[in-house]
Amino acid sequence: MSSGIPAGAIARRVRGFLALAALTFPFTFAGCGNPMAQQVDVTEEILGYVRELSLRDDEVLAGLRAETAGLPAAQAMQVMPEEGQLLGLLVRLLDARSVLEIGTFTGYSTLCMARALPADGALITCDITPKWPGLGRPFWERAGVADRIDVRIGDAKDTLAGLRREGREFDLVFIDADKTGYAHYYEESLALLRRGGLIVLDNTLFFGRVVDPAAQDADTAALREVNKLLREDARVEISMLTVGDGITLAVKR
Repeated sequence: MSSGIPAGAIARRVRGFLALAALTFPFTFAGCGNPMAQQVDVTEEILGYVRELSLRDDEVLAGLRAETAGLPAAQAMQVMPEEGQLLGLLVRLLDARSVLEIGTFTGYSTLCMARALPADGALITCDITPKWPGLGRPFWERAGVADRIDVRIGDAKDTLAGLRREGREFDLVFIDADKTGYAHYYEESLALLRRGGLIVLDNTLFFGRVVDPAAQDADTAALREVNKLLREDARVEISMLTVGDGITLAVKR
C-alpha cells in the first residue's frame, strides 16, 4: 500500500521540507560552545516557549507519556513530544499510507504516526517484547487507531527479512531501536522503501557522545559508522537535524 502521488512530486515536496528544516531547526544546546550565526541555545525557557506555541497536545498523548514516565530508562527511550508531532507531520507531508517502525517501546511515536495516516493506512511496528507495546495499546484504542497498527514481536532482523519475503513496500520508515543494529536496519529499510520515500533515524547525535573521543562503547561507535554511511550514500538525500537527540532524514532517490 502506498501513496497515489507520483514519487517525483513527493521527492520534491520532501526536498523542500529538508531545506526548510535546515533553517527551522539549527539549534545548539546550552553549554556546547559558541553558537554559529542564526543559531540559539535551547534553554529550558526556549523549549517551553516552543512547546507552548507549537506543540498540539491532548489527553491521549499526555496520558501515554505519563504512563511511560515511570518506567526504567523512560527518559532515554521516550521520544520528545515535539519529535512525535514532527513524525506525524512527516507522515502527512508524504501522504503516506504505509509506515514501518523499528522499535516500539510504549508506542508514543507509533500513536503519533498512526493518527496521521488516512483511515485505510497501515503501520507495522517491531519490538523484541510484547510488554512495552502492550502498555501503549489502550491509548491507541482511545485514539481510534488501533486497527491501523500491526505489532510484530521478535528480532527485528527476522521481521524485516519476513517483510521483504512478503514483498511489502513502505512510504516512511522510522528507526529507533538498538543502536548496534542501525546499519542493518537502514539497509533493510532502504530495500523496503519506495522511491521518494523517507527514512527517519533517531538518536543520531546520541547525547552528544558521537563527538566525544572518549566514548568508545559499541552503541556510540555504531552510530558514528551509520552517520558516515549516510553521508556517503548516493542512494539518498539527507539532512541531520539537531532536534532532541539528533534526527536524520534520508529520502530515497
